[in-house]
Amino acid sequence: LAMSSATSAASLPSGLAVLTTFPDVLFIPEIIFGGLVWILVASAKVTLAMPQGWVMFVSVLCFVMSTTLLCLYLCGAHGGSCSWVTLDVICQGTAALFYLSAAVLQAYVTYNLRVLSSTFLHAIYKENIAAVVFAFLATLMYVIHKVYSLRRWKSS
Repeated sequence: LAMSSATSAASLPSGLAVLTTFPDVLFIPEIIFGGLVWILVASAKVTLAMPQGWVMFVSVLCFVMSTTLLCLYLCGAHGGSCSWVTLDVICQGTAALFYLSAAVLQAYVTYNLRVLSSTFLHAIYKENIAAVVFAFLATLMYVIHKVYSLRRWKSS
């Protein structure tokens, strides 16, 4: 994977180069982990509407944002403009912060589920554990993407 930092051109790649350039290749695991969080929370029984509503909002928003940015980068819509590098930093920073809050809230909901013991809730509990794991993995991907996007922005 090529590194898009101060050692190379400090611009966004376009076309299929997006899939071979770090940190832009992180769009793929962000979309996968975010989609899994979305599916797992949507399929589980909602026990606390407010926190899990926020988790759903964040997972859907970040999924759509990452997919849209990936498609725009693949199409080369940025045209090499430096303002798109700034947009990338803002989007990744916002997604990292939102996903961290969502992962913590999902962990809180899952922690509260363990108190209720029944066979039905045990399956929901396992789904929620998986959602927590994937939410923290998505958070990690967005944080790494944000750090390297900041490096690219600083060198542009």
